[in-house]
Amino acid sequence: MARLEDVPAAEQAAIAALECPTFDTSPFVSGPPLTQRRVALVSTAGLHRRGDRAFSGDASDYRVIPGDTSAADVVMSHVSPNFDRTGFQADLNVVFPIDRLHELATAGEIGSVADFHYSFMGAASPEAMEPAARALAQHLLADEVDAVLLVPI
Repeated sequence: MARLEDVPAAEQAAIAALECPTFDTSPFVSGPPLTQRRVALVSTAGLHRRGDRAFSGDASDYRVIPGDTSAADVVMSHVSPNFDRTGFQADLNVVFPIDRLHELATAGEIGSVADFHYSFMGAASPEAMEPAARALAQHLLADEVDAVLLVPI
C-alpha cells in the first residue's frame, strides 16, 4: 500500500478532494450487552481456506472460514497488485483477528465467538456485494450471531 506522500502530487490532490462520509454513531438496533453477544468476523481481505475457490477480480461473493481453521490454512487471493500483504504474512490477526476474539471471550469481554466467519474481496463495489451480504446475514442469524466485527481492508 502506497503512502500518500509517495504518490504524485496530482493524485495526492485528487485523493485529498474525495468526500469522506460521516455516519451517525447511534446503533441501528438495540441488543444485549457486549458481554453476552456472540461475535463473528467479516473481513474484506479476500481470505479463504486453502483449497477453496480463489477470489476473481470482480468477485462480489464471500467465503466461509470455520472458526477452527488454522492460520496456516487461511490464504489471501485479494486481486489488487497494490495490496500490501506483509502484515497478513506476519500475523493473520492483522486482517482476521480471530485470536483476539477468542481472547476477548476468555476474558469475558464478549459472550462467545461464532462458529463461522466470512471474507469478501474488498475490490468489489458495495452495491455488487449487497445481495451476497443479505444472504450472509441469514447465515449469521442461523449461527445466533448478534454482533459482527467488520474488518475492512
